[in-house]
Amino acid sequence: MATPKSLPARPSLESLRKQAKKLTRDVAAGDSEAFSRVRAQLPGAEPPLSLRDAQLVLAREFGFAGWADLLAEVHKRIGNGLEWAATQARRAIHDNDLATLKQLLAEHPTLLTWHGTPDGLLGFAVDAYGDAYDPAREKSFTRRECAEVLIDAGATVYPSVLDSLIRSRARGMMQLFQSRGLLPRTPRFLAALGDLDTLRAWFTEHAGEHDLALTSEAFVRACRYQHEVVAAFLLDRCVALDPELGKQIDGWQGRVAFVRHFIENNPLEFTNAKPESLWQSFVMSRVMLAIHDDDLATFTELLTREPALLGETHVAFQVGIIERATLRDRGAFIVKLLELDPALMRRNPRPPSKAFEFALTYVRPHLVPVLTRIWPLPDELPNAAGVGDFDAVKQWLADGAHPAQDVLDTALAYAVLNHHYGIADYLLAHGADINTRWSSHEPSSILHELVFRDDYEAMQFLIDRGIDMTILDYRWNATAEGWARYGANNPTMGDWLAEAERRRSERT
Repeated sequence: MATPKSLPARPSLESLRKQAKKLTRDVAAGDSEAFSRVRAQLPGAEPPLSLRDAQLVLAREFGFAGWADLLAEVHKRIGNGLEWAATQARRAIHDNDLATLKQLLAEHPTLLTWHGTPDGLLGFAVDAYGDAYDPAREKSFTRRECAEVLIDAGATVYPSVLDSLIRSRARGMMQLFQSRGLLPRTPRFLAALGDLDTLRAWFTEHAGEHDLALTSEAFVRACRYQHEVVAAFLLDRCVALDPELGKQIDGWQGRVAFVRHFIENNPLEFTNAKPESLWQSFVMSRVMLAIHDDDLATFTELLTREPALLGETHVAFQVGIIERATLRDRGAFIVKLLELDPALMRRNPRPPSKAFEFALTYVRPHLVPVLTRIWPLPDELPNAAGVGDFDAVKQWLADGAHPAQDVLDTALAYAVLNHHYGIADYLLAHGADINTRWSSHEPSSILHELVFRDDYEAMQFLIDRGIDMTILDYRWNATAEGWARYGANNPTMGDWLAEAERRRSERT
């Protein structure tokens, strides 16, 4: 066995990454010495060499079991011990590994105030992707036991942690914070807890200080946590502060129906909409629901009747309409919005949007011509790959140019998802990693992503080119086959993936 290379006292992480990329290029170019290095560490390896395997080869040459171990040593030597520890702590939280988390906190007590992300480690334990109101989703997407360890150890509770907590609707986590005395005694938290008696007492104690915006927000939180009686109490207080609101509600379907609407629907939670009143919030939500329900007539009627939503104050809401319509593949709604002459079209420059990202990630390329009436398609390699502009892709990679790995990998994903296979092959030949952990949400693989597209053709393309079918996703530690069987509830696809892997293993 070859003697391990010696890692410099002050190693360069960037240099190591470049060495791994160079190794993949050298193997692709047929360099026999490079391939001998690979075979020395990975005896069964065959070209093409993925970047992940190149990193593994390099790590083993330096005497480490894997790339993560090499990175840990590099961070220690260059003085990034806290950042390394924070990365390990986040992984421990993700895995619900309480023993490792406690050990890291003991060895690195400054982790309790670490602010490398806005919410710190406690925020990572609390945060939920989307909605965690269902107990099963709360268990899957939050880490209550880890949060308890961090709280008891004295972790800083940043204000943004509480904002994330109340948005998540994770009731068990709310109860934990309440039991530790960490929830502010304010209307929105009391409403979320459903504590009507304390809420009444708060309003009595603060008589004469009532604020409509504060009361309206508490009403929305009561509805989000499905406390109908509390919501009715708060709506009465809102109407007392704003009699016009009462007239608007009565002119619709009345207060009971208004409360039920907010309990059953929440289409504004993940938009940048900034309603100026509870009634405006209600109308905005109905606009978004019309997109969801593919009800163009109601969409048009609402925006025509409420022209303020098309004005300068609500440009962010207009962008949200376009993004939601793109996600739902509702091009007619974008066209109709433009016909209504929204203030967005008079903004210069236009505010940023994720609409193109959504169009190419969720395979809506036919919406790109509509979107380019609003924004120019950003001149970026992934966009060129996603819309099938081969000439532009070649220009990006001309003269030996080497875009960042994540850019190459995103371009590969867009090309595969949108069936531009010639471009995908070209990107693979220029360093894109077929085993990239790219995903529309959390790290997994392009093959995982295709499971929910029901796209056998694109999956076959990746399988034929050697994608690692044993890659596990970040959240569930499952293969693409596992996603097919238990996520998409598609045993037929699960069987197809298993058979594809079996046939490929027989060929090799």
